[in-house]
Amino acid sequence: MTGTTEINSTQTHPSGEYPLVPEITKEEPKLTRGSWIGMAVVAVIVAAVVVFGILARRGSQRTLEKETTASAIPSVNVIYPTSSTLSSEIALPGNTQAYMDTPIYSRTNGYLKSWYFDIGRHVRKGQLMAQIETPEVDQQLQVAQADLKSAEANLDLANTTSTRYQNLLKTNSVSKQETDVAMSDASAKKAAVDASMANVRRLEQLQSFEKVYAPFDGIVTARNTDVGRLISAGQNTTPQELFHLAAIGKLRVYVAVPEAYSSAIKDGGKATLTLDEYPGKTFEGTITRNSNAIDQSSRTLNVEVDVDNAKGELLPGAYVFVHFKVPEHAASLMIPSNTLLFRSEGLRVGVVRDGRVQLVPVTIGRDAGATVEIAAGLTPNDAVILDPSDSLASGQEVEIANRINEPATQTNKKGGAR
Repeated sequence: MTGTTEINSTQTHPSGEYPLVPEITKEEPKLTRGSWIGMAVVAVIVAAVVVFGILARRGSQRTLEKETTASAIPSVNVIYPTSSTLSSEIALPGNTQAYMDTPIYSRTNGYLKSWYFDIGRHVRKGQLMAQIETPEVDQQLQVAQADLKSAEANLDLANTTSTRYQNLLKTNSVSKQETDVAMSDASAKKAAVDASMANVRRLEQLQSFEKVYAPFDGIVTARNTDVGRLISAGQNTTPQELFHLAAIGKLRVYVAVPEAYSSAIKDGGKATLTLDEYPGKTFEGTITRNSNAIDQSSRTLNVEVDVDNAKGELLPGAYVFVHFKVPEHAASLMIPSNTLLFRSEGLRVGVVRDGRVQLVPVTIGRDAGATVEIAAGLTPNDAVILDPSDSLASGQEVEIANRINEPATQTNKKGGAR
């Protein structure tokens, strides 16, 4: 039988001392036809698996290369310029100011005796607003008046003496020298009287300042004093404001007009004002004057608009919008402000043409904040890139992700007549 081992257990060692080790005989196994077929099938399967893995790996590599190439092309959103919707006027912020606005001070020293107008009260020109007690000025005036009377008495005596000496000189009763002395003394006494009179007028003027009058028609916007307060006036003291008076029958509105519109602002032109507290209501104003110079820091023209305020509806310091009429512009296009690129060579926008970027120079006609009016550089069919990156360059390949406000001509080309 194939694969069996025969053992001869009767053989002994020639010396006869111990038996011989049994001798084992081995025979080589032989593969059958079925085994060869199985091995061939396994080899084919292994080879198929290896080939399939290689092909799958190459396919994944090609797919990865395509995805990498596709992801290397940035996607952009584009918008198409639309017709300008800006009106023929501009609205600019402004601040209202009283036509006349002044603080009121005292010109004399003393104590406030009484006041007659508080904040918000309307006053007429010449009305008494406050009174100040000036005891020192009153006493000084009495002394000055007494000095004036003394000087006038001395002047009368000197004039009498001078006249007498002149008459005596005619009869040579006195010398010429004595007559000249008398005449000179009379002139000196006349000068002393003039000085005393000037001092009296000065003190009378200071005494008149103890009554504070309104310098013009207006409204009291501040009262900074009260009864009994010490009032100090003079060169070596800090002025103390008693009242603040504003004339609000007419208001001034100062507006900073951008340089681009400065040529459209003409003196005598009309403007309208709107306020948040009066929705739907406008106030008429007149352009009175302008600075005739562009401010270098803000590049604006300072313009004054005067507005009648007889009813007192507008208050000084109010925040208003001033609407100016500007000349009509030729048909132009409008794009969002977030499409602009500010480059060293000038203002640019990115336009997608044939799958690549072109940086196109543009000129702004009017700036409306969120949108700008383009005077030159674009056509309605230009696909303008929204939110372009600072690294965007001409010739760069891009992929359009979406299209906003697509022109009707292109829509018809894509969808046909519907």
